[in-house]
Amino acid sequence: MSKAMGETLGRLEAVIHDRLAAGEAEASYVASLAAKGRGKIAQKLGEEAVEAVIAAVSEDDPALIGEASDLVFHLSILLAERGLTWDAIAAELDRRHGTSGHTEKAARA
Repeated sequence: MSKAMGETLGRLEAVIHDRLAAGEAEASYVASLAAKGRGKIAQKLGEEAVEAVIAAVSEDDPALIGEASDLVFHLSILLAERGLTWDAIAAELDRRHGTSGHTEKAARA
């Protein structure tokens, strides 16, 4: 990941954390989504994932970039709502680095 991407995710994570902490659903999309509960956040994440898949299959790169951004945004909300961070995701990816995907998947089974 580029340094810029890491900084972008860090800023996004901080903004989401602040908006969740403020809990002002009428003023913040993040807070309003969180107020609807984890299930609604997860549902929105799933919708964004499907939209990203559709954009990828249709070979529409600008749409895929937009949908991937929406996907990362909503995943960030879900992670924050669960008290998890992008650092935890990075640590898990680092742990898996150098391990065959087949081997890693078999170890989880």
